[in-house]
Amino acid sequence: MCDRATFITIIIIKRGAVAGFRAVFGGREEEEGPDVESQGRTERRSDTGQGATSEKMLTNISNLLRACAHRHVSTETSESSPKTVVSARTYADFTTQATFEIKKCDVHKLDEAPATQVVMTRDEGLQYYRVMQLMRRMELKADQLYKQKIIRGFCHLYDGQEACAVGIEAAINPTDHLITSYRAHGYTYTRGGTVKEILAELTGRRGGIAKGKGGSMHMYCKNFYGGNGIVGAQVPLGAGVALACKYQGKNELCVCLYGDGAANQGQIFETYNMAALWKLPVIFICENNRYGMGTSVERAAASTDYYKRGEFIPGLRVDGMDVLCVREATRFAADHCRSGKGPIIMELQTYRYHGHSMSDPGISYRTREEVQEVRSKSDPISNLKDRMLSNNMASVEELKEIDVDVRKEIEDAAQFATTDPEPPLEELCNHIFSNNPEVAVRGTNPWSKLKSVS
Repeated sequence: MCDRATFITIIIIKRGAVAGFRAVFGGREEEEGPDVESQGRTERRSDTGQGATSEKMLTNISNLLRACAHRHVSTETSESSPKTVVSARTYADFTTQATFEIKKCDVHKLDEAPATQVVMTRDEGLQYYRVMQLMRRMELKADQLYKQKIIRGFCHLYDGQEACAVGIEAAINPTDHLITSYRAHGYTYTRGGTVKEILAELTGRRGGIAKGKGGSMHMYCKNFYGGNGIVGAQVPLGAGVALACKYQGKNELCVCLYGDGAANQGQIFETYNMAALWKLPVIFICENNRYGMGTSVERAAASTDYYKRGEFIPGLRVDGMDVLCVREATRFAADHCRSGKGPIIMELQTYRYHGHSMSDPGISYRTREEVQEVRSKSDPISNLKDRMLSNNMASVEELKEIDVDVRKEIEDAAQFATTDPEPPLEELCNHIFSNNPEVAVRGTNPWSKLKSVS
């Protein structure tokens, strides 16, 4: 079965026992037939993997390994104590890329639609997993700090919606532009902010991404324009950014996000009209998380087909809980804009696990069972994890290592955010102007001595 040069690799993975079996014994699965593979699929779907079927399969693997070890033990070694070399799984054991079937998008005024068969590489999958996990842990840490009264004021968390931010960023260029509402922590990170800067901004510290003066709703970095506290106000601003992109002729675009709660605002429809008239390179994205504050979309909108709201603007409705669906739809929309066809609307059907803000428990207008059902069936991180494990693109141990690294990064950032000094009073009025000489600022009384430094 094995020659003398073969190292016996023992791989016992809770959800990937079959992959380990194939890595050691190559074509043996053909002899074992479909039973082994179906057992593998069952184990991958099981949370415990401790059933009798699993134990029996692992026992068979163990017996085969022992037989191989005894068969090729050296003559100097006694039969009673065979030497077995145990090695770690290498990158060569993993699938480098795989093709996945994703949910078909609903379309409006489009002759084509995004692909339903997409390719994801192992490196892409690991990156998406890490970023989504980091965003999730960051928001849970923000929840903890808020309840400890270290974070004050408004705070809108993004956990549950991670696939939207990660999928969008995977499909656009760093030189493209993005503007969103006050639920902005995730986009601040994907656009280039660090966890330290974000948490320090939430705690109002000098090392925050807006120097501690912006808070949860006002975070900015290169080609990211916030974080806007007024409902829907970012939509006309985003069209203005798209106008600048077209005027400068750099083949860039603007992604302009808003929620279902803002979707009924008049300024949004005015912006649609102008963007269509001028064929602006803007992707309008409605993150439909099913509730505008505490009001369900069915109670707030006569039509919940938000992707059709542009009427004369093409639209897509996308599974916002699947990072690959979001990525492919955004690529499609970006190609549409860059080809000079003007704006396009995307509706991402997603879900937030927390309430609207930290002052909202989130269960007075929906049940705990509803939230738990979405977590168990549609969680974007769990779905990506299952895809990677079932296609032999990663091991459970490797993903656990990522989880450990993420937790450490979050804890280090939280430590910084709670020990960094607050900005001094003399910096209160800084950065009113950009690239401007120092200027005096009138305070609330005649003896105020305030100034603005760019």
